[in-house]
Amino acid sequence: MWRDAMLVAGKDLRIEARSRVATNQVAPFAIVILVLFGFALDPDRGVLGRASAGLFWVAVLLSSLLAVQRSFAVEAGDGAADGLRLSGLDPAGVFLGKAAAVAAQLALLQVVLAIGIVVLYDADLGGPVLLVATCAAATVGLAAAGTVYGVLAAGLKVRETLLPLLLLPVVAPVLLSATRAWEAGMGISVDDGWRWAQLLAVFAVVYVTLGVLAFGALLEES
Repeated sequence: MWRDAMLVAGKDLRIEARSRVATNQVAPFAIVILVLFGFALDPDRGVLGRASAGLFWVAVLLSSLLAVQRSFAVEAGDGAADGLRLSGLDPAGVFLGKAAAVAAQLALLQVVLAIGIVVLYDADLGGPVLLVATCAAATVGLAAAGTVYGVLAAGLKVRETLLPLLLLPVVAPVLLSATRAWEAGMGISVDDGWRWAQLLAVFAVVYVTLGVLAFGALLEES
């Protein structure tokens, strides 16, 4: 399973490195989101600073939709999806590989967005341990949930519009928990950020387990 996961992750990451979709489309899209939020809230810099954690995670969440759609779009043409099903790879390994590739892209995106909120919003990224732990748990959860629902929508002609409808309600707890944890880590609130980070870890475990167990059946149905 782990060998197959490495093969699939390597394939997806090589495709992204050659196409540069993440760097030429996803990252600029995320930065544009931050800039637009800045224009909307610029008259009150205090509100912009207090909302920086939430705006960061909204940008991550919306960008993750593009990353997940791209992950399955590369399998949609030339019978690639059929080849993946007939390859003999462990379905759990395929799930873990595709989720790992999405997670790697999201991790790099979060670095760019963190720099963005510091530059644009004058945010203070204090409490780095809590912030990094939150990012790690949220990234795994988003990648796993996105891969599960991405394969559900992959076989449908309206997958581009259906995926947000399926995924966004499910990952709403990630947006809430990650925002609360970051607010605590940035000193914006006095809430217990580690409690929210633990909730993110539970979410990640649930969706990784679901994907490992069900991805094979979902891939066949797609």
